[in-house]
Amino acid sequence: MIFAAIADIHGNHLALEAVLKDIRRLGIDAIVNLGDCFSGPLEAGKTAEILLGLGLPTVRGNHDRYLVEQPVEAMGPSDAHAFRQLDERSRDWIRALPSNMIWRDEVYLCHATPKDDSTYWLETVTSGGHVVPRPATEIEASAAGVSQPLILCGHTHLPRTVRLADGRLVVNPGSVGCPAYTDDRPYPHKVEARNVHACYAVCEKRGDAWAVTFRQVPYDHMAMAELAAANGRSDWASALATGFIR
Repeated sequence: MIFAAIADIHGNHLALEAVLKDIRRLGIDAIVNLGDCFSGPLEAGKTAEILLGLGLPTVRGNHDRYLVEQPVEAMGPSDAHAFRQLDERSRDWIRALPSNMIWRDEVYLCHATPKDDSTYWLETVTSGGHVVPRPATEIEASAAGVSQPLILCGHTHLPRTVRLADGRLVVNPGSVGCPAYTDDRPYPHKVEARNVHACYAVCEKRGDAWAVTFRQVPYDHMAMAELAAANGRSDWASALATGFIR
């Protein structure tokens, strides 16, 4: 079995198109999507056109949920920008997404953790605002009740694998469309992938074990940075142009 895992597109349709082209070039025809598809100052509508046409197995991210659970006046600027670009068909698609999914019997899909779509799983944030690897015992605790050998999550935009004590593998494929961001929970912090490429992962079962290859795909990231700047988001413009928040 071989498939591609994508996550955290955040309305970056050019990054998504580049990733899909790379996946096709590799001859892979199965893709799963771990959510946060649209939120951001970019092109949610164009991203929706692509995703709804593909019909990928998809779980709902926290920002997907905000788009259908909050009134637009209560949304943050990234969610509100995306909401205004999405038609009702796209919003209905979001409403129908599950929070988690078992795919082909042995792959578990969620956005952040199995029980919470807005909690970091493989990382944690210190009181000083540093993003660091989460202790193994805490990662193991969040995997309780998940029996599948391959567990996929997104949310932090950082590509990473963690092998659990019993051999299960937890994988974050990184972000297709948003290489850096800031957040204020639980403490103010930055998450920076430190590259400008569109990221995803290829997962391949070899015998009884899973091999994971992280892919970093170039695309016209400056076009997206310029769009973010034109939409009044200098933070996004920096992230897309450099992979850092400056």
